[in-house]
Amino acid sequence: MNWRHRSFFGPLTEELNQIMAKTVCKILGNCLLIVGVGCFSNQGLIGSDLNPPHYLVHIVSGVIALYFGFAGSISGAKAFSLVFGVVYLALGILGLAMGGGAEHMWQLGPLHLGQVDHGIHIVLGVVFLGGGLFTKTS
Repeated sequence: MNWRHRSFFGPLTEELNQIMAKTVCKILGNCLLIVGVGCFSNQGLIGSDLNPPHYLVHIVSGVIALYFGFAGSISGAKAFSLVFGVVYLALGILGLAMGGGAEHMWQLGPLHLGQVDHGIHIVLGVVFLGGGLFTKTS
């Protein structure tokens, strides 16, 4: 066996690659759920322009992410992470590009998305995509 191809962290890295999407779903699912529920009681909780339909989107997204993080399969968590990563990243980029005024406000149906929302969506998209891309299902 060639010593250059052996890694002390090999088994740990392999294990982390198998659970990355589930871990991301657990962490971000909790964050989305806490923000969604918390914003109902304190509308300025995270400094963004959230409204009740937006709270509900966060709550539903958080519950779905928690399902995949705790009860779903690894392949399901990976697929969820990839899809939600693309959706959140697209929301953030499109919001910055299409939003108007100083705050880049973008109204998407009943959702009011501002500049802070766009930044948060880009970060969520990148983290969800990372969780999906760095997860090995086989």
